Amino acid sequence: MSVPQPPEPIAGARLLFSLDPAVSHLNHGSFGAVPISVQRAQQRLRDEMEANPLRFFTQGLVDRIAHTRRHLAGFLGADPDGSALVGNTTTGVAVVLQSLGLQAGDEVLSTDHGYGAVSLAIQRECRRTGAVSRVLPIPLAASDEEIVQAVRAGLRPGRTRLLVVDQLTSATAKLFPTAAIVGVAREHGVPVLVDAAHAPGMLGTTVSSIGADFWAGNLHKWAYAPRGTALLSVAPQWRDRIEPLVVSWEQDSGFPARIEWQATLDYTSWLAAPAGLFTLRSLGVDRVRAHNAALAAYGQRVVGDALGVPPAQLPDPGGPGVSLRLIPLPAGTAATIDAARALQARIGERLAAEVAVMSWNGRGWLRLAGQVYNTADEYERLAVRLPALLAQR
Repeated sequence: MSVPQPPEPIAGARLLFSLDPAVSHLNHGSFGAVPISVQRAQQRLRDEMEANPLRFFTQGLVDRIAHTRRHLAGFLGADPDGSALVGNTTTGVAVVLQSLGLQAGDEVLSTDHGYGAVSLAIQRECRRTGAVSRVLPIPLAASDEEIVQAVRAGLRPGRTRLLVVDQLTSATAKLFPTAAIVGVAREHGVPVLVDAAHAPGMLGTTVSSIGADFWAGNLHKWAYAPRGTALLSVAPQWRDRIEPLVVSWEQDSGFPARIEWQATLDYTSWLAAPAGLFTLRSLGVDRVRAHNAALAAYGQRVVGDALGVPPAQLPDPGGPGVSLRLIPLPAGTAATIDAARALQARIGERLAAEVAVMSWNGRGWLRLAGQVYNTADEYERLAVRLPALLAQR
């Protein structure tokens, strides 16, 4: 089977970013990259803030935040009045967990594809309340139907107080059938929290079409917003119960203001986020999504071939438009989190390539991203040099 052809580069896209040209940045999924125009928009807001801090924080800031939220929620297909801006997806998850009122005997169900920090947040809340965290194993190659059936079998009505699922998993780059999962959970009266950290900007699915009780997604990964920008969407029946992690002056204003207002937080990342959407729209949303997905698939095949991985053993994310791809590493390589982190650092230092190395279920995996600033030759150079580095154990 021949390697697919890489997509045509988007002319001038690389020049929109201030990334070090001596490094191949193949891990957009972890921290994103902020376009220069968005950096400048945020700096102008910071200049405004520092020119007169009292005026910036006390005259109209709450309204500016609400206006920004409406803009971002509209792009994502979420209810602006049922959404709140938060610092990141894990913050949104923490807000939801501590607002549920979990008690001894309750259960929070998640899958073994969950993000590490989210899993830690679930464990902490369960320790605090006496609830139980239960993890549902999902095979990497499971079909959408198999995932839905596994979730259906794993629910315990009357005991499962929350189901936490990823829209696109971080550890395994797998697209979950979230709308179908929400439908099954609703049949059993179980609320669902969707970890959509990678969805905004990458996936075209709207928040409203998923129908989850809670949905949290980052805009600083694939929507070009400054870091620290995410949206938490909450279904109507839950909004009065959502409490902030820290009480501030907008507490009596209810949701979402009580969540968004966090005293002297630097709100400029939120206020500059629409500039990121402007960049995305200027490049063409569908064009960017198609380019990034095709480039990630090309990188997966090129590097997979170099490592001797047959195409049939390369994980399929399970849906179009996914800009993250996974490659299995040789057995015994990066089998633990510490080993994965060490290998990731070695690749960055010796090969001048920033990648994500994941350890999942005792196996090491290389996760590659595709973004408009990437080119096919970056994956090709990695493919040439990586096998020798892995052999130096």
